[in-house]
Amino acid sequence: MDDLDDMDHRILSALRAYGRDPHIANTARALSWAGEHGALWLAAGLAGAAVDGPRRGAWLRGTALTAGAHLVSMGVKRVVRRPRPAHVEPLVRTAGRHSFPSSHATSAAAAAVAFGALGAYTVPPLAAAMCLSRLVVGVHHPSDVAAGAALGVLTARIGARWIRGSVRD
Repeated sequence: MDDLDDMDHRILSALRAYGRDPHIANTARALSWAGEHGALWLAAGLAGAAVDGPRRGAWLRGTALTAGAHLVSMGVKRVVRRPRPAHVEPLVRTAGRHSFPSSHATSAAAAAVAFGALGAYTVPPLAAAMCLSRLVVGVHHPSDVAAGAALGVLTARIGARWIRGSVRD
């Protein structure tokens, strides 16, 4: 086992242990369910567009970037094909067998950057909780979550000018 695998193993085991607490396990399961296919973030973006008429275009562009980041992560996952952790019992079922990168973390981080820039200051901490939930439920290695979050941030940063409206509505 190399150093990264060893560190992933130890961190995941420690965080997965928090899932023994029923309150933490239920919260982590709920976050995992809400984040499936980026649903929570897409709904948040559409809600922002619905209630913030003057910035509707920015909200929709942020939502599109979040969805795009999620799709990119799914493509990377199919190329890398890293198996999910086998040394812990997962608390949730997953849509796929592959682990790298975490698509939940990708869409969460993209939403945190995109919607945080629009003043949705509750999104970044919720996105961080979403990322941690993937470890508590035992379905990702920590490096999967870190890579997914980095991919989401990168996608949103690349599209930041577009979100702010440098492209006319």
